[in-house]
Amino acid sequence: MGKQKDQALPTMSVYRGSLLNHLERTQLLLITIALSTFIYSQPTYSAEDAKTQVRQYTYSWSFHPEDEMQPRGGTTQGPPIELNRQPSRHWMNLQETGLTKKERDRRAILAMAGPYRASFEFIETIGYSPSFTPARPYQSWTTEYVYLIQNEPDLISLQHIMVIRMFLEDQKVSEPMVMKHWRQDWKYQDRDITEYVSNDTWETTRISRKQAKGTWSQAVFQVDDSPRYESYGKWHHGPHASVWESAVTRRPLPRRENSIRSDYSVLEGTNRHTVIATGWLHEQDNQKLVVDRAGYPDQKMPYLAREAGLNRYERIMNYDFSAGDSYWEETQPFWQHVRKKWEGVIKQFPKFGVHKRVDNTVLFMAMFQLATESSKSSNSDNQSIDKTIDKYVYAP
Repeated sequence: MGKQKDQALPTMSVYRGSLLNHLERTQLLLITIALSTFIYSQPTYSAEDAKTQVRQYTYSWSFHPEDEMQPRGGTTQGPPIELNRQPSRHWMNLQETGLTKKERDRRAILAMAGPYRASFEFIETIGYSPSFTPARPYQSWTTEYVYLIQNEPDLISLQHIMVIRMFLEDQKVSEPMVMKHWRQDWKYQDRDITEYVSNDTWETTRISRKQAKGTWSQAVFQVDDSPRYESYGKWHHGPHASVWESAVTRRPLPRRENSIRSDYSVLEGTNRHTVIATGWLHEQDNQKLVVDRAGYPDQKMPYLAREAGLNRYERIMNYDFSAGDSYWEETQPFWQHVRKKWEGVIKQFPKFGVHKRVDNTVLFMAMFQLATESSKSSNSDNQSIDKTIDKYVYAP
């Protein structure tokens, strides 16, 4: 494995109370730094999980030194949560007879909304170079609510909002910390797919009607609502599960890798979403791809490693998401205009790039600052959104 970068602290939008509270704005950076203890931490356990708090692994490097393969993670924990083992209302709707294929597809997507404990696990399973050394596995968790923000016949949009509580040093439970997470848009028979190329550039390509027939595209957006990746595939349904699997797609390095890796620049792989009675799963089969400035794979060693990823969304109950509800109610007009602006960018530029930093500030921090300062429907705020995004977007 190549040289690793110094570890950077992950940062995301944080909310506790009024968006216009000056104290919160000045404390934003301190709060996001403190949240690093959550991002790399042990999961929140239910009472029935109490006996299995020791981490368990299926994939492993059995003969590699144990201390070099300890998962990246901390020691903090959240308060117990209550898993909902009953089939959800959405799942029951999905099982109704007499539905058209499209309507069953729609109900599978809608079933991903709701309250969850989410866990994220990644491990390199294959190394292609003779000198390959496996990276430490990654594990993290959160409690989050997936909000349904658009529900149209051919478009469903889901916004993930994290609401986290954890034990402090004095064993008291922290106040809820709210962070805007990723978004997923699902479109039926979508022919315009905005794909990641490489080096912070994206390009929209048009697929044929034959390719798009019966498919749903999934476009994934970053925490600041800028594009991340998009692909398409078909849903398949059974009495046990509904499953969607994407075509092969490229994506930028996720934050878990971007902060420590410098030896590759593109994740290439497939995504599988499996909806079950008590939640859903997101599986990833990734290749770590080395490309040149033009996006072409390295001729000698295009792939460094294969990575398996498994994200579980387990439905929970009796968890207080009201802080997330308040955050989304107050910021929804702001983020609605952000989405509209990015839709315009994608239509205007068949290919575009996004600067990593402008005035030494990354885009998501600039947008979170605007969200904190925004009122609900000010025209001046919309102008600030447009001007800020315009500074980061360029035609390559």
